[in-house]
Amino acid sequence: MAELFAKWRSGLAKTSKTAFGRLATILGATEITRDTWDELETLLIMADLGIESTGEILDSLQRLLRTEGLTRSDELLSSLKTELRNRLTSPPALIWMNKPFVIMLVGVNGSGKTTTIAKLGQRFHSEGKSLIFGAADTFRAAAVDQLQVWGERLNVDVISGAPESDPGAVAFNAVQSGTARGVDLILIDTAGRLHTRFNLMEELKKVNRVIGKALPGAPHAVWLVLDSTTGQNALQQAKAFKEAVNVTGVILSKLDSSARGGMAFAIQRELGLPVLFVGLGEKPEDLTPFDPDAFIQGILNQN
Repeated sequence: MAELFAKWRSGLAKTSKTAFGRLATILGATEITRDTWDELETLLIMADLGIESTGEILDSLQRLLRTEGLTRSDELLSSLKTELRNRLTSPPALIWMNKPFVIMLVGVNGSGKTTTIAKLGQRFHSEGKSLIFGAADTFRAAAVDQLQVWGERLNVDVISGAPESDPGAVAFNAVQSGTARGVDLILIDTAGRLHTRFNLMEELKKVNRVIGKALPGAPHAVWLVLDSTTGQNALQQAKAFKEAVNVTGVILSKLDSSARGGMAFAIQRELGLPVLFVGLGEKPEDLTPFDPDAFIQGILNQN
């Protein structure tokens, strides 16, 4: 357990140092003043909690100040920690209700989507699941190549097509192949950027429909991979993807490279979507199930 918390502290070091590192100064053993609130507001916005979440937290803390008679700023720290924790939900347990269980992964190019699929594949493979990769990002040869390398490493078959072939056809073939072989999981990569004559969201809607034709009820989950380093900008992406393909969960990649870990709060507030996994490093095992308590301790740099 100590090792796990150490991984979270290390992975969240940039967010902790850049944004929350000033907490000790702001919430020192001094009286609470107007400056305390102004500085705390700036800190939370810098961490990319979002203006709405920041306002709600400050309102709640100010109510506590009145009702509990807090006078010293260091007394606010435990209340802040509680407020932050109340804004995060634990991810639901992954229950594979169908066989095969089809997961469609979406996200813009550069978000770490294909790498995340490979890491998920290793995780599920190590748990004894049989799986297939569907390389439906046919507009980006590097994505197909990357999945094939991981497929060989994990002894997982990769269903792909010719470069710039119809992504829907690749997804359809992947689902049909996985169904015929009786695998547990089918992970389908999708495009994050298309040639200018295509609309990305319309293409993803089509892939989504085609998967349903190959296996009624599929995809059973749609996971959105967001680059944590883009902070609030990722929220606009997320809204568009959610509207287009009914996203069911979010994976925050590159959290260890980001000073904007507070976006996890904005995602849950604005989108109502669970954060399922976060990337805390380069290694496959660094793709870690989201743990709200470890996350809070990590950004506040507490043991």
